[in-house]
Amino acid sequence: MDGGEVRHWNADVNGVSIHVAEQGPADGTVVLLLHGFPELWLSWRHQMAALAARGFRALAPDLRGYGDSSAPADPAAYSIFHIVGDVVALLDHLQLTKVFVVGHDWGAQVAWHMCLFRPERVRAVVAIGVPFYPRSPRSFSELFTDRGDGFYITQFQEPGRAERAFARYDVATVLKKFYSIEFDDLTAPPGVEIIDFLEAHSSPLPWITDEELGQYAEKFQKSGFTGPLNYYRMMDMNWRATAPWNGARITVPAKFIAGDKDIGTHSFGTEQYIKSGRFKSIVPDLEVTIIDGHHFLQQEQAERVNSEILTYLDKFISEQSLEASA
Repeated sequence: MDGGEVRHWNADVNGVSIHVAEQGPADGTVVLLLHGFPELWLSWRHQMAALAARGFRALAPDLRGYGDSSAPADPAAYSIFHIVGDVVALLDHLQLTKVFVVGHDWGAQVAWHMCLFRPERVRAVVAIGVPFYPRSPRSFSELFTDRGDGFYITQFQEPGRAERAFARYDVATVLKKFYSIEFDDLTAPPGVEIIDFLEAHSSPLPWITDEELGQYAEKFQKSGFTGPLNYYRMMDMNWRATAPWNGARITVPAKFIAGDKDIGTHSFGTEQYIKSGRFKSIVPDLEVTIIDGHHFLQQEQAERVNSEILTYLDKFISEQSLEASA
């Protein structure tokens, strides 16, 4: 089946305008695709085509602060509640009761918290690169103190600091520096900004064309990086505000996919968290798949990720068919 062209539209929901890229039949089973930092709906281009070709309706929004979606000036407008609220409001706008949700990086965080806050709206979730972590007894600021001022999340906290550092480079170079990450720790040496520490591949990255990089750069040139960076600036506030969910488990069926060379797999104790069975204890209906690759997995290993997603979703479609015929 030909998935057809990508269609673009905006929806006024939750007090903002959200841009959505859509591919696949309008009556297809919906798969919502949530991107990470620093990306756009475009990061799902390969998955959208594969899903649409199988008859799914793929919806990939630019999250607030990104691309052609609204970018409120107030950092407090980027809490996890605002972002999940945008997603739920988008589903309400489309009169969709329950959907499959796939998220990468920050999009995975949004997907997990959607499962936490509104599990009845999620048929199943696929998270790429970022597992669900239970709420820590310590705030993020406390947790990251030991990493020093060179740690990227620490540098992102101060309003304007990262933006000023990023401005020393053209937008395409900033993006390429992040997309080229191949080491285990995003911590710059003392006195060095993380964007100066990161290296951009001199040759084109194998998983993104110059034209595609240009598409990303064009949008970030217009929107800037403040909205995306505000997600990080709300981490402590998110921690405080999610106290009512302390100890809560994810009850939605879930699949976690990560690259064996992803910085996230080797940081934050993620490997031990998975191997020890603790992840499974907090997300009981969980499948874990580790594949060859780095952080931007759905672009770098598109065919493998497509296969993993489709195979997982097929289980639920098959179950639905069996129930309908019973």
